[in-house]
Amino acid sequence: MTTTTTTGSSKTVRTLGLLTIIAGIIFIIAGGVTWGAVASNLAAEKITVSEDAQAFGGQLVDTPWEAWFQADIINTHALESSGGKTYAELDREDPVRATMMDASFLRASLFTSVVAFGVAALVVGLGIIFILVGWALRKIGTALAYDTATGTRGTSAYPDPIPTTRPTATPAATPPTTPPPAPTGPKA
Repeated sequence: MTTTTTTGSSKTVRTLGLLTIIAGIIFIIAGGVTWGAVASNLAAEKITVSEDAQAFGGQLVDTPWEAWFQADIINTHALESSGGKTYAELDREDPVRATMMDASFLRASLFTSVVAFGVAALVVGLGIIFILVGWALRKIGTALAYDTATGTRGTSAYPDPIPTTRPTATPAATPPTTPPPAPTGPKA
């Protein structure tokens, strides 16, 4: 029968691993919820990508790619209406300036949603990394456990960095003994 005794350090490592896995799961859920919230709020605005955009023409804006291409085509249309001038380059009395300001605000809002999608994806990625690190910590904690039946730690094929017993000195070699010489003299 094999009995495994968990040392304090192996319990700590396994607990840290578990907490890291839980944090990873929370990150993945939070990232997914954020992605879904941004997508549903964009969809609720009922913005469609302009037909003359480089991609996704006519589609509902509810992904970062559609938001990016809609922001790009808004800029193209705004610059066409202003003769290639930006909002800052137009005179204050220029009637096109209001259109440029609206276009700038719309683009900024769409780019903000692109950034929010990126943050959500980053958080999901971090969650995956946390789970992998937590899994590795749990494996290390298992390798640190002491097997009382075999007197070894864990199941690792690598040498144990923590000795289980105090090292002892090897006994000194004893010189070989020779048998005493046979008695000489008269035999009885």
